[in-house]
Amino acid sequence: MLMQTHEARLAALREELKRRGVDGFIVPISDEHMSEYVGDYAQRLGWLTGFGGSAGFAAVTLTSAAIFVDGRYTVQVREQVDGQLFDYKSVPADSLGGWLAEVCEAGARIAYDPWLHTWAFVEALEKQVEPKGIALVPADSNPIDAVWADRPAPSGAAALVYENDLAGQTSAEKRAAVADWLERHGHDAVVIPALDSIAWLLNIRGADVPHTPVALSYVIAHKDGSAELFIAPEKVTPELTRHLGNAVTIRERSAFEGALKGELAGKSVSLDPDFAVVGIAQGLREGGAKFAFRQDPTILAKAIKNPAEQQGHRDAQARDGAAVSRFLRWIENEAPKGGVDELSAAAKLAEFRAQDPGLRDLSFDTISAAAGHAALPHYKVDEDSNIAIPPSSIYLVDSGGQYPGGTTDITRTVWVGPGEPTQEMRDRFTRVLKGHIQIDRAVFPQGTCGGQLDVLARQYLWEAGVDYAHGTGHGVGSFLGVHEGPQRIAKPGGGQAGTAQELFAGMILSNEPGYYKPGEFGIRIENLVLTEERQIEGMEGRWLGFETLTFVPIDRKLIDVSLLTAEEIAWLDAYHAKVREVLAPQLSGEDLAWVERETAPL
Repeated sequence: MLMQTHEARLAALREELKRRGVDGFIVPISDEHMSEYVGDYAQRLGWLTGFGGSAGFAAVTLTSAAIFVDGRYTVQVREQVDGQLFDYKSVPADSLGGWLAEVCEAGARIAYDPWLHTWAFVEALEKQVEPKGIALVPADSNPIDAVWADRPAPSGAAALVYENDLAGQTSAEKRAAVADWLERHGHDAVVIPALDSIAWLLNIRGADVPHTPVALSYVIAHKDGSAELFIAPEKVTPELTRHLGNAVTIRERSAFEGALKGELAGKSVSLDPDFAVVGIAQGLREGGAKFAFRQDPTILAKAIKNPAEQQGHRDAQARDGAAVSRFLRWIENEAPKGGVDELSAAAKLAEFRAQDPGLRDLSFDTISAAAGHAALPHYKVDEDSNIAIPPSSIYLVDSGGQYPGGTTDITRTVWVGPGEPTQEMRDRFTRVLKGHIQIDRAVFPQGTCGGQLDVLARQYLWEAGVDYAHGTGHGVGSFLGVHEGPQRIAKPGGGQAGTAQELFAGMILSNEPGYYKPGEFGIRIENLVLTEERQIEGMEGRWLGFETLTFVPIDRKLIDVSLLTAEEIAWLDAYHAKVREVLAPQLSGEDLAWVERETAPL
């Protein structure tokens, strides 16, 4: 009989922990590759607790349990997780180590899955709990898997070849660059567990993780330019084998752990501290290899898009812009009638995107947020939370598509009639727009990092005594992850990884300032931008700026024109002229007429 209640699942896990002789277990949202989005087989936290967010973790002892989330999920966790079973904890204010010290007695043994946690995470937690007499114990196998009777199997979808004309570079060229990197740093090999890094390095894609076209696998790349791909046999096609050639050895995924322990003895191996889990490091250590932590050599190279990738993005953004514009016209016409809800709106947008035969998938679950839900930056609509879009309100939609040439991510905030937005709504929308324009128009010297640009987006909100709690921009992949490092525009410090990363020409970032009034409305305006070199008369050194990639009308009904400068009005008019230029060839009839109306000069 399947256990249908979370109470029964929690009880079964505790029985399994007793059987193993441990006093607790840590449950992350994670897979063996430290992916942001994970396949159904790895959704252990969701199975145990009911939580559907994309960040968080739980800890279970024989007598207590808690779920830890950040401020993005404060409301969601209370809607989805039973407070009788799990205490709600907010990070960073509440720490896992502090909670374990509170609920565990000296001598307690807390298990963790060494394939779901990084070395740094376990090391930091050990420092917190060992003084309290608590020991962390690596589990031989995941105890949740032992009690999850109907756990889905990992995806068996075939790995796909990604054509060189879209990649802009052959896998052999990329592997040669990795080999040069290994030589420079004195390493014999690098273990690459990050799925998007593997996809980029080998010019392959897959269908194993929702909305991210990657294939479950591992790579060990060597300093002679060869590589070993560890992947399930059912994923390997003759086309894939031909594409990879003789320099890439295809091995069974199940052989990976043995290779770590038995084939790299005496070698110097590089591991990325953000992606190499404890199990990988332990395997190398047991096998007699020396390892050092360095950033995966593909990460920066992947972030700096080559000319083919840049053009692929432009093409994808143009196609996506047409679909989003059709949708916004539909929302303007249908939502005021009162018959559209958040789920049906998201489905309609997916329908418009699917009209493009090039669409491969959405790039993430659409954030379709009406009224007070729009004030939750990471809101995820489901059957329980779904509401009708009220007439005379703000509607926010954050969405994206996966196209062969690029990955899109766009947010538009629109007024749903009848009536007029309040002056407060217009004021906040216009301040967000002003910040968005400042990022778009920024010109900065080579060596600038994203953390130095962040204040440009916030300055007008700060003038009004308000702010937003998320970053201003993240990297985006080329038919890969919608969130891609290492670059990021966000407040420096505060655990915002990537804010100190220097920006280079070719990097793609989102530009998405926002404002959120709890329980009432939320605003975000998001375009993608491409970092490019700029020529300035009399310039000293190298200078950079941004090329806008996303072209969809910005709702003028929410703008207070009196708050805009002449330069900002000129920017908006020029942007809307470019929207017409990009979209007009793809639209006709009422859709084209709508775009022409919405992009008329202010």
